[in-house]
Amino acid sequence: MTPATLRIALPPKLIPVFHGKADVRGAYGGRGSAKTRSFAMMTAVRALMWESEGRDGIILSGRQYMNSLEDSSLEEIKSAIRSEPLLEPYFDIGEKYIRTKSGRIHYVFSGLERNIESVKSKSRILLCWVDEAEPVTESSWKILIPTLREEDSELWVTWNPRSKRSATHERFRKNADASMKIVEMNWRDNPAFPAKLERQRIQDFNSRPDSYNHIWEGGFEESATGAYFAKQLIEARDGGRIGRVGADPYMVKRIFVDIGGTGARADAFAMWVSQFVGKEVRVLDHYEKVGQPIGAHLEWMRRRKYLPNDTQIFLPHDGETNDRVIDVSYRSAFEGALYEVEVIPNQGKGAATQRIESLRRVLPRCWFNEETTTAGREALAWYHEKRDENRDIGLGPEHDWASHSSDAAGLMALIAERDRKASGAWYSDWDVPINGGRMEEERNGYRRRA
Repeated sequence: MTPATLRIALPPKLIPVFHGKADVRGAYGGRGSAKTRSFAMMTAVRALMWESEGRDGIILSGRQYMNSLEDSSLEEIKSAIRSEPLLEPYFDIGEKYIRTKSGRIHYVFSGLERNIESVKSKSRILLCWVDEAEPVTESSWKILIPTLREEDSELWVTWNPRSKRSATHERFRKNADASMKIVEMNWRDNPAFPAKLERQRIQDFNSRPDSYNHIWEGGFEESATGAYFAKQLIEARDGGRIGRVGADPYMVKRIFVDIGGTGARADAFAMWVSQFVGKEVRVLDHYEKVGQPIGAHLEWMRRRKYLPNDTQIFLPHDGETNDRVIDVSYRSAFEGALYEVEVIPNQGKGAATQRIESLRRVLPRCWFNEETTTAGREALAWYHEKRDENRDIGLGPEHDWASHSSDAAGLMALIAERDRKASGAWYSDWDVPINGGRMEEERNGYRRRA
């Protein structure tokens, strides 16, 4: 017979999460918050509640990546049950299973990446708890959530945030509604925060400040392992080069493009807007869209006052290629809108590496307008090398959401270095229109270009 009541110790911040009705309950945050152990414990409490009602069903414990039970929450749930003397007598705990003594309520452990289709066929799922939910894809959520068919079925979600672009963030933080009870949990919310973890936290605070916020405070990860530009962006922040940067009205604005395309399956179309002022690259703006026609990009440029009379467009080598949907090249489209356009020839083998190395050299001279370049800087911070872990070798840049803005920035760096080299040691690399001509700044004045 199940007990009439149970007294369970929970972090105070989680008590409202488990009180009353909800379709989704969850917690997100950094290390040491006790969210995983608490949710593991509460799955067992719910199992006993359903057991006392004579219900039959499944508690599904899922993770996006699970190659074996060793990768699951099995041991976490076992430990949570065994830590409570009032809970353990009511469960049958084996090497590879957990169930109530009657067998009416049992746990199933599943990886969503490889087994999501098999989850669809499971019936009578009373509760699904997805731990380490940050990498769960939108397609997995779309399949998983409709499997919770019981009227009182619930979804529980726990995760350490990594990216504001993740499907988990979009669903459960950005678009949370009244049916969701979700809180942020960090180390300070754990009344039993261990002394050993406190020592680790202080060490990370002092020695690894760039990752501390993500690991311990539940902040988004600002750079991936192997990120190409993480160090340079941290230096830009620490050096005060990310703030308010305005355009010089007497200077040409330069837009550097990475071409995507049109249609639902197109890559992103990205642009950076900058001015070259002496030794500085003043980065004014960033733009990225997926699947939009050329007209949408031109409209954004007009709204931002990047007009043909003071703006030049730089395209990668495929700027000469006709778009498969509208059968017109980007060069001809921009020139048709009266912009001056330069297409940069293909750099050949190793072009991606050339852009990366050039941008590494140029970033220490970049000043970013903070408000309008946030998304672009996030892409630069994330852009990283793909690695073969088995052979411990690099495979070149990872082609993901960050690569298009990073490629456009790499093009900007190539042109910045090209123009500085062409201008010579005595001349800086920016132009200013005077009396209808184009002038070039010299250390001791101006000279008219030939």
